[in-house]
Amino acid sequence: MKNNQTIIIVGGGSAGWMSAAALSNAFGATKKIVLIESDAIGTVGVGEATIPAVKSFNKLLGIDEAEFLKVTQGTFKLGIQFENWGAQGDAYMHPFGLVGKDSWMANFQHFWLKAKRMGLAKSYFDYSLNIRTAKSNKFFIDPNSGVDYAYHFDAGLYAAYLRKYSEARGVVRIEGMIDKVQTRSENGFIESLTLQSGEVIKGDIFVDCSGFRALLIEHTLHTGFEDWSHWLPCDRAVAVQTESVGEPIPYTRSIAHHSGWQWRIPLQHRVGNGLVYCSRYSSDEDAKKLLLENLEGTVKTEPRLIKFRTGRAIKQWNKNCIAIGLASGFLEPLESTSLHLIQTGVVRLIRMFPGDAINQSEIDEYNRQSQFEYERIRDFIILHYHVTQRTDSPFWNYCRTMSIPETLARKIQVYKNTTSVFKEQDELFHEGSWQQVMLGQGITPQDYHPVVDKLSDEELVRLMSSIESEHDQRLMQFPGHQQFINHYCKALAP
Repeated sequence: MKNNQTIIIVGGGSAGWMSAAALSNAFGATKKIVLIESDAIGTVGVGEATIPAVKSFNKLLGIDEAEFLKVTQGTFKLGIQFENWGAQGDAYMHPFGLVGKDSWMANFQHFWLKAKRMGLAKSYFDYSLNIRTAKSNKFFIDPNSGVDYAYHFDAGLYAAYLRKYSEARGVVRIEGMIDKVQTRSENGFIESLTLQSGEVIKGDIFVDCSGFRALLIEHTLHTGFEDWSHWLPCDRAVAVQTESVGEPIPYTRSIAHHSGWQWRIPLQHRVGNGLVYCSRYSSDEDAKKLLLENLEGTVKTEPRLIKFRTGRAIKQWNKNCIAIGLASGFLEPLESTSLHLIQTGVVRLIRMFPGDAINQSEIDEYNRQSQFEYERIRDFIILHYHVTQRTDSPFWNYCRTMSIPETLARKIQVYKNTTSVFKEQDELFHEGSWQQVMLGQGITPQDYHPVVDKLSDEELVRLMSSIESEHDQRLMQFPGHQQFINHYCKALAP
């Protein structure tokens, strides 16, 4: 009999059911997949904003976009608006999609920088169709327009949707609390789980989706955790839902406060809100009060406190256990990467799934790729905190003056010197994302690429105006965001 035929997933929520859906889709009836969860254990469930890569995950599963959005009360997301991050009163948007037009020799920001210095260009962000569409509260799906998008949706409803999907493909769900984890004496591999009911569940591959508890990867295998709180000091969040006060906007808002930041995520039936903060600089009661004072609409739920520690499991695959989601590490939701890291973790597992034997070299490669991905996303999130001119609170003074990873320091310095950011390997955020945040938060590059001088002043003006004209024409054709939702994926009131 072949080994590695039975996959046990510990924990439900987004991580568990995304894993179950992807694994059952990939392996079909060739693997036995069991998911253990307990209704008595809550899930974090606030990963309601996504990035465009989630579309490829749903496509991989064969999910119909309109149906999925109806079921999850979803809306569309064109980017994230950052308010008060560079300085109080500032605002900029990190959009999906292209800004301007790139050439193979130099990206658009080089052409824009010369034109701006000559008084021939508007703000860099005025050349993003995503931003202009978002600010106009419009939306349309057109692969030829250059507009890219993601979603806002109810994470709990998404998990429930994927549960139905997974069970229809043979995944067996067991309701129960895990009492004991048994390991093999000869190699330390996990052998079985004993539920409080006394039932013993044996498996070959164990996927730890138990959230912050990290029941298998840490409590059982003692893998170790790399703490990044000295770079990302926020360690708590308070979350609450409110009624909608108007049509949903097609972007996420991230509003910086004196010791953290607030999110606003509009769904079809409500708005998700939360405050991420550092407990060294704000008490839980003060954070709750600050959030409730800065809400729009009637509060629908009791504020919920979430405690966390930023960092990652030193090995996300250890022995026969792979940690997915919060069990593998946590990076605060500033750039909506939580669900993406679940997606890449389980897809990486599928691509490296062991045959008859678990190969250590495969484990090492999985961990190397996971570490690289986590560290580059970590650097991108640190960038938002570190590149600020705010001096109004101890929290921002700490963030502005703290030491940062060498990998991030190098990126910032290269951008200052060359107006370029160079993507390394397959890191998540592309060059445009990095330079949008740095430019949006006040870093002024020193010079542009010399190839720009090939264009005359008249040609540079024509380039800038042609981009604006093209965007004007597109915008005239786009319907309102709510109008598009009503036509495409209007959900019933829950």
